[in-house]
Amino acid sequence: MDLKQQKQEEFNQNYQAGLTAFEQGKYRLSVQYLELANQASVPGTRISGEVKIWLVTAYQAAGRLQDGLSLCRQLTQYPHPEIRKQAQRLLYILEAPRLNRPKEWMTEIPDLAKTPETVQYLNSSGSPSRSTPSPPAIKPVEQSGVNAQDNKFIWVALLAALLTIGGLIWFS
Repeated sequence: MDLKQQKQEEFNQNYQAGLTAFEQGKYRLSVQYLELANQASVPGTRISGEVKIWLVTAYQAAGRLQDGLSLCRQLTQYPHPEIRKQAQRLLYILEAPRLNRPKEWMTEIPDLAKTPETVQYLNSSGSPSRSTPSPPAIKPVEQSGVNAQDNKFIWVALLAALLTIGGLIWFS
């Protein structure tokens, strides 16, 4: 395997690992992999620009907003027009003012792990036992309650279908 193929394989592995880490919410790990992929990519290409766009997003998600803004501003001058356009849109979003939410819009979720009942339950049993619920029992149907007699519905439905088709042919 020559050096170019090895570098391409390294790029692909780091890029995919970075995207996977990002999708799993592991933003710092995603930044590490995407930075490695960025170093292994060929500058000025579309795929290199895509890596940088993902890196901007990962920076923002990892709390490194200034790094993301700096890289995004550089990408607005990128040679590939589609990457430039994406960078401009992303920069517009990143530079947008943060909205202050009123306190009444927020719902406070209590921490149930700290309630006295939960603490007492955990202390008394050591660890909660897990039991698998049994599936509900299926009751067999009594044959005496089932009407197995033919009710001629199929003939009524067939007659209605034939009349409909005949009417469509007749009036067309």
